[in-house]
Parts: sequence; structure tokens; C-alpha cells
Amino acid sequence: MRTVFLVTRHPDVARLGPELERAGFSAPVIAPERLANDDVTPSADVVVLDLRDIPAAAFSILSENYAENGVILIVVAAPEQMDRVTVDLPVDDFVSVSAPPAELARRIERALWRKHGVDSENFVHCGALTLDLSNYRVTVDSEPLVMTFKEYELLRFLAMNSGRVFTREQLLNRVWGYDYFGGARTVDVHVRRIRAKIEIRGHAFIETVRNVGYRLVAEAKKDPVE
Repeated sequence: MRTVFLVTRHPDVARLGPELERAGFSAPVIAPERLANDDVTPSADVVVLDLRDIPAAAFSILSENYAENGVILIVVAAPEQMDRVTVDLPVDDFVSVSAPPAELARRIERALWRKHGVDSENFVHCGALTLDLSNYRVTVDSEPLVMTFKEYELLRFLAMNSGRVFTREQLLNRVWGYDYFGGARTVDVHVRRIRAKIEIRGHAFIETVRNVGYRLVAEAKKDPVE
């Protein structure tokens, strides 16, 4: 299930939560001051930001956090604030406070598709590789594959950020959590296991970027030796 954070102190935005949940999202309400916490932004797929709650000084911090984590940002603004939507934030879409709740759900679906290739049925497509986010299923050329939970979570994170390179340390933090004490070798082991399962019939999806880390693409060049 995709997670949408409603960042607000106002009831007129918090009320959007039930509509998003009916559309298949998890939609907790988050206090604005929590946005700076490292444990918040990596765990959200989408952040709906109430512009009325965010001081101008916070924009540069938010911009850096969202750029790093690949989180979709949708701004909710009052009519008199629409000119502030052009501030230096990686805004994917915006909606008026007075818009119907269903409108926000539609904009989130469109933003997910534009940014991550997630369609309205909650699938992520990357070449012949498909992840069914609703049912935790992975297929290659429509063939279902069996994966452990951590293998799936690592693959899901890479697929949701396809084309972006992540270091082993970043992947440990995003998938295993900041309190995980395992080393970077944990990532290598899981990547090797995932490759053995998904890179069939001549396909290659996970690319090793030497001296940096990994990224997932529709078709990668196979590494000669790991």
C-alpha cells in the first residue's frame, strides 16, 4: 500500500484522509515540524503539503529532502497562496483547499504514474519487470517469482526510483532502517539473490555503478563479474 503523508494542522486538509484511504492509500496526518526528521520522508511515497503551515525558511530544507528521497510532493494552497506554489520546491502538482477530496486522489495517481510508472491499478512497470504493489507480487514476462520480504522491499525501492543510483549505505537506511546494524555487504547479498530471480530469459535490470552502488533500469548491462 502506498503511503501519503498529509502535512497539516488544518481540519479541511486532514479530512482528505478517509477519501485517500478509500482510494487505496495509507494517509496519516503528519505535523509540519516532523518533515525534518530522517525517519519521515523516506517512508512516504507522496507528501501532501499544506502551504499554510510551512514558513518560507523551510523551503530550502524541504527541497533538499525531497530531491534526495524521490518523494512526490503535492501542495495544497488557499486561493490567495497560489502564487507561492512557484517557490523553489520540486512540486509535482498542486490543488486548491476547496477542491473535492476525490480530486486529490486523482492528482496523486497521475503524479505516481508520471514519476515512477505506477499505474492506476497499483503496478510498477520497468521493461519486462512488473511489481504488483497491492499484492506484493513480482513478475518478469508475466512469470510470477517468489521473493523474501526484504528482497521485495529492496526491489520495490529501486523500481520506484528507477534510473537513480543509490549507495549501499543509502539502501541500508531506506530499506532496513537507520537502526539496522548490518554492514553494506547485506545489500550486495540481497542484490545478488534478486538478480538470480529476476534476470531470466536474457533480461538484466539491476546495474552496478562501480565504486558507488546500484540502480534499476528497464534493461541493464550485465556485470561481467561481481
